[in-house]
Amino acid sequence: MVKDKTKVTLIGAAIAKPGLDFVYEGISCSECETCKVRKACHNLQAGRRYRVVTVRTNTRHDCPVHYEAVTAVDVIEAPVIALISADMAIMNSKISYEFSCPRTGCRSYRLCRPDGIIEGEKYVVGEILGNAPDICERGRSLKLVGLRPI
Repeated sequence: MVKDKTKVTLIGAAIAKPGLDFVYEGISCSECETCKVRKACHNLQAGRRYRVVTVRTNTRHDCPVHYEAVTAVDVIEAPVIALISADMAIMNSKISYEFSCPRTGCRSYRLCRPDGIIEGEKYVVGEILGNAPDICERGRSLKLVGLRPI
């Protein structure tokens, strides 16, 4: 089994727990621009989902954004649960994810446009979890999968 490559970054000490999944959103305030540890906080790709693997409790820095400072953590890129066309749901296949459904009122909308997916980027179908939880309003045959970024 291939071990996922970890990356060291900084997140809020109050939320830093192994297993935490989060989507990195980018620089959040003007104070970040002049912060001395900005490069360590903002070394992830905006829009991607990450999972905390370990917390390095010996490293803390004051932060204008996070209440109890920031701490160093090791993260991996986390898989994203999404709905894709059934004909694309093949284990270990590479796909380019496109947001094609505009129906915001659909019950499956969040699975068709999940947080942590960057439109047009390539992903690997790492796991097939089953059929869509609801029938697609557009009549498409969909599968629920776990996608890993390439």
